[in-house]
Amino acid sequence: MNRSCPLSPRASDAEQGQNPRPDRYVSFKDIDCDGNARLVMAFVRRHIDDPQRSNAFWEYFKKKASGGSGPRPDDLFLVHSNLNQIRELFEQYEDEEALALLDIVEEECC
Repeated sequence: MNRSCPLSPRASDAEQGQNPRPDRYVSFKDIDCDGNARLVMAFVRRHIDDPQRSNAFWEYFKKKASGGSGPRPDDLFLVHSNLNQIRELFEQYEDEEALALLDIVEEECC
C-alpha cells in the first residue's frame, strides 16, 4: 500500500522528485527514526488512552512504555517490537495518517 504522510518532509519531497528518500541500507543519515517513532507513539496513545479503545494488551503496553516492567524502552524499540499490533490498531480505527507514518518508520527504521 502506498501512503503518503504529511508529517514527513522527506515523503513530500520524494513525491515531488526532490531529494530522493534515504536508503537505510546505505546509511541512516537524514532519517529521523527517533522523531518518527515518537510521533507513532503519540498516535498510538491518542487511541489507547481512550478507555473505549483500550484492552488488557494496550494497558500492559502503556505500563511497559512508561518503564513499569523494567527499564523504560525507547519509542523506536516499542514500535519495532509491536509493529503488527500497532498496525492493527490503526487499521481498526481507520487512522490513515498514522498508518502512513507507520509505513515510513517500518521501511526506513525497522
